[in-house]
Amino acid sequence: MSRHRARAVLRALTPLAFLIPLAACAGSPAERQAEAAGLSAGAPGFPYTVTNCGVSSTYQAPPRRAVTMNQHATEVLLALGLEDRIAGTAYLDDAVLPAYRPAYDKLKVLAEEYPSKEVLLGANPDFVYGGYSSAFDKGQGRDREGLAKAGIATRLNVENCAAGPVGIDQLKTEITEVAQTFGVPERGAQLVEDEQRRIDTVTARVKDEPRPSVFVYDSGEASAFTAGGSGIGNQIVSLSGGTNVFADLEDTFGDVSWEKVIERKPEVVLIYDYGSTTVEAKKQRLLNDPALAQVPAIKNQRFVVLPLSSAVLGVRVADAVESLGRQLHPDAA
Repeated sequence: MSRHRARAVLRALTPLAFLIPLAACAGSPAERQAEAAGLSAGAPGFPYTVTNCGVSSTYQAPPRRAVTMNQHATEVLLALGLEDRIAGTAYLDDAVLPAYRPAYDKLKVLAEEYPSKEVLLGANPDFVYGGYSSAFDKGQGRDREGLAKAGIATRLNVENCAAGPVGIDQLKTEITEVAQTFGVPERGAQLVEDEQRRIDTVTARVKDEPRPSVFVYDSGEASAFTAGGSGIGNQIVSLSGGTNVFADLEDTFGDVSWEKVIERKPEVVLIYDYGSTTVEAKKQRLLNDPALAQVPAIKNQRFVVLPLSSAVLGVRVADAVESLGRQLHPDAA
């Protein structure tokens, strides 16, 4: 994912203000799919109404032909054991987790990045799940309102529309609501419990350790594209026993000047790994900049790494906390 796409994704459109009732009318694609699968209205837990990023949707039955766009959306459904409900998928930032690879390899990949409207509709979906706001680009004909008119329900990951800082509560909301939408609330509850248990183990282990100051380096040359205080990335650093030096940046991601980086004297650089620019290339960019030479993290060459797909609101949050906790505090008991 390029730096320019990351900017577009993470500074995406403000949440849609309209409300779209998706109680499918007779003969709609969603209803036909439900009827074909023998899932009529009155299934346990249905009808189910949920408001997601300003869009109110009523499901008469669980979706049967979902299309997932963006890696963390895909992995949420795979973690819930819903690969048999995925009619197509698109847009990975890096490798799918090994635990999900066998299931992912059986899915139909619609496009390397976002599919065109024609390709998307060709998958005959009754539900489209986007990880980033850019999944529902109106200019490309994939907007939520337009898909609703075609009888296709949609969901956008809540990190894109949270009213305040994103943390574990929003992760629980995302998993719980998706699980309820697909009629598997018990799987969602188990997944939430597992994530919380693993995170609690790390926070207990590092609670008495010194908290190093951390600068997140996503990308950037003339300026630094970094993690602010609004996204789950900030919470991951905190839960792992660190302190994000740009937690006061009121955005999920944003640009900051190198002067600001120097001024805040981070002790650790957390590099997000994705796309064609390698971790080593990012390290060298920082190490070769004479202006950064006296920054403690650069002077001591203290770098840690997370894949970008672990730094967004999805089922990798516990993985990210475990990994970063080990890297920041390798000697903690």
